[in-house]
Formats: sequence, structure tokens, C-alpha cells
Amino acid sequence: MSKSMMDKVLSIRQKISGGMIPAVPVPRYSDGSIHHDAQLAYADYLSKMQISGVAVWSHTGRGLYLNATERQEVLMSWRSALGQDRVIVAGAGARFTGSLPFAEQLKQWKREAFRMAEHAVELGGDALLVFPPVIYKELPHNERDRSIVEYHRELSRLGIPLILFYLYEQGGGMDYSDEVLHQLLSLPSTAGIKMATLDRVMTLQHVSSLVAREYPDRLLISGEDRMFGYSLMRGATSTLMGLGAAYPNIQGDLINSYQEKKYELFMELSSRIDGYAEVTFTEPMDQYILRMLWSLVCAGVIPREAANDIVGYVLSEDEIDQLYSTIHKCRLY
Repeated sequence: MSKSMMDKVLSIRQKISGGMIPAVPVPRYSDGSIHHDAQLAYADYLSKMQISGVAVWSHTGRGLYLNATERQEVLMSWRSALGQDRVIVAGAGARFTGSLPFAEQLKQWKREAFRMAEHAVELGGDALLVFPPVIYKELPHNERDRSIVEYHRELSRLGIPLILFYLYEQGGGMDYSDEVLHQLLSLPSTAGIKMATLDRVMTLQHVSSLVAREYPDRLLISGEDRMFGYSLMRGATSTLMGLGAAYPNIQGDLINSYQEKKYELFMELSSRIDGYAEVTFTEPMDQYILRMLWSLVCAGVIPREAANDIVGYVLSEDEIDQLYSTIHKCRLY
């Protein structure tokens, strides 16, 4: 590993460790276009919070749906608000539709995934959050595993640290075998791994034990919106999750309370955050993005007209009322 890459990886680990990286949604008008004023207001709002940076172009930000112009606007608005000292993690991947013959689809998918990753580098992103390459699930087992590893290895040649992404299958992810995990965690460009298994506690336990035992210098990053407190107990030292998109400070205090062994406070904050997660990260699960946008409306950050998801979901007034009630009940901040 070159000294330059080593320095970048160490810098990312130092900046993220012990901190929060909210995965940020994109405020939009009902026609799907970005609400520019709301985007700027949102970036300004989070810049005043106790966060280590943000994750753009992620699942929460519908990253795989963004065109190049939208990607640039989103990333640059956050860089302007956060400055150079805080981290911008950019998602990298491509959608797999299955509409073309597989060989042709694979070429197109890889081309688009690398274009997105290269765009992040060009715009000054600090690290890549690598969407699971689910297209490889179509391949035989051995070929699939080799392809997953080679894909990450090729991304590492772009000269930017990688954050691995273990995402549960129903959320658009895939399982990684132990051999794949070993090879990915061994890549010099790997800064850490984000775990987002939702309710698969045994998977979280297994991977967290593996990281602690064999890769203690790699960050275990929690994306466990429904197991936040427990993921810290399993060794996560930082978070990268959509749950932090609107009220990150209480979540930052949860991390600090655990690290400082203030367990009574930890239990109280964990209970309040869990109460919020139970309303926002619930079925239909994919609507959590819209619930985060409406949380920002409740916080007075964006207007109601900006609480729209590009895929077209709509919350009922009863659902919005329940969300508002939960936010106040859980005393989020």
C-alpha cells in the first residue's frame, strides 16, 4: 500500500471512530426534482450537529437513482456546509434491472458502478461506501465470490478508502461468505465495514466477532437502525445510518455514553432511540426514507413540499401524526 493510501485510510478511521455519519436523504418536490433551498437548509442544519460527516449517494439518498448532475449538487452542497475537516462518504454502485442478457447487463452495470465511484473521487469524496454487487448473485458460487473480491480490489485502485457494506438481502444486499469477508477486510484500502442486517442478530454477532478477533484495526461501523445500542455493545465504535438523518445529537450522546461507561444514561438514550426506530424503520421498510424527510419537516428544517421520495411513496396524515408524536415522546434532539 502506498503511503498516500495508508495516510488516507488512517485519516478516515481517526475521523470516523467514535462519531456519527448520518446517511442523508435528498429533499425533493413532488415532481421528483431536487428542492434546492431545502437541500441547502438541510446541509446547514446538520453542519451544526455533532457529526463526523455525512454519507451521500447512499441507499437513504437514493444514490443509485441519481444522475451525474444531481450527484454533483448533493455532494458539493454538503462539502460547502461541512468544510474539509469532516468526512464525506459517497455511495458507489449501480442498479441491476435484469432487463438485458446477463453478459450485456454485467458490462453495463460495471461501467455505471465505476463511473459513480470515479465521480466521487473527482468531486473530492473522502471514502466510498461500496453497495453490495448483487448482480454477482446470478453467478455460480465460486465465481461469485471471486467476482465480489475482484470488484472491490478494482475499486481500491481508484486511490480512495473503501467502507465495505454488509446489507441484508431484503434491503437490496447479499450475504458475504467468511472467505469473502477475510479477503475484503484484508484489502489495504479497507477502512472498515458497515453492518446493516436489520434483525439478523446472529449475522451481526458473527461478523463483529470476526472483526474484533482478526481485524481489530478495521472499523466496525453500525448501520443497525433497529439494533443501535446493541451494535455498540458488539464493538461498533461509530455509525453510518439513515436513522441519524434528522436528530443525530441524541445518537452521538448514546455513542459517548457507552464509551464513557455511563451505562444508566446509555440505557435511557437507547430506549428513546429504539422507540423512534420502531416507528421509522418498520414495514413497509423502504418508506423509512420518506419518514426521515418528514422527521426533518417536524424539526423545522425543510418545508412539507420538500418531503417527497423519488420513488413516489406517500405517508398518510395519520402516519405523519404518529411520527410527530413519537419524536416528541422520545425527546429527540
